[in-house]
Amino acid sequence: MMRSGNPALSDKAFMQQGMYDSTNTMTLQGTVNKTFVLLGLLVLSAAWVWGKVVQPADALGYEMAAQSTSTAVMPLMMGGAIGGFILAMVTIFKKEWAGVTAPLYALCEGLFVGGISGIFEMQFPGIVMQAVGLTFGTLFCLLGAYKSGLIKATENFKLGVVAATGGIFVIYLISFIMSFFGASIPLIHSSGPFGIAFSLFVVVVAALNLVMDFDFIERASESNVPKYMEWYGAFGLMVTLIWLYIEILRLLAKLQSRR
Repeated sequence: MMRSGNPALSDKAFMQQGMYDSTNTMTLQGTVNKTFVLLGLLVLSAAWVWGKVVQPADALGYEMAAQSTSTAVMPLMMGGAIGGFILAMVTIFKKEWAGVTAPLYALCEGLFVGGISGIFEMQFPGIVMQAVGLTFGTLFCLLGAYKSGLIKATENFKLGVVAATGGIFVIYLISFIMSFFGASIPLIHSSGPFGIAFSLFVVVVAALNLVMDFDFIERASESNVPKYMEWYGAFGLMVTLIWLYIEILRLLAKLQSRR
């Protein structure tokens, strides 16, 4: 049985798609190619929003530009986040539409990623390049470890990561609900030792989800599922990568705020 902590890559996501002719089935290389397409679309829209944040800051200074750029960019960020969530749900339930919904998801998420990156960059100059470097460094290191057999996605490994991912989701959900009542879980958002430890834990769990995604996509590509599942597999990997990047950004911000 295949298992992934990524909600987009559930146990049944690939196996329920049935058996198809081998000339029209999902391949590992096809999934890799489509992942690069989605990544390019995300970077494109993120760079557009990034420019709306950072260019005024360069011209006016970070403090003067912060309020005006945040006001201008916030609707784009919220629209991107909401649009991305809706498209993610559509993609999960209508996998055959992934060839259309996955690129749209990447564009929407790029609006959110570009905006939040610009806001963090105004507060902590240089943090975004560090987060990008650590995200892709983690991706390629884990991919190398997975391909070499150094890390294996055993059933116990999968169960542990799924449980940890579910626990993080519950904590974030509770924190989100509490925010409507003017409350929060201060320890997980603070820059104190507990807050940093929590962020580090989340980063590790997000990174381990990449290993499960690699395993899931590799096994699915050997199972004669339909060609459009390449887009779905790429979409699932993008979900984890975006999560990992955001969590690394949060961790670095906590560390820098202590200086």
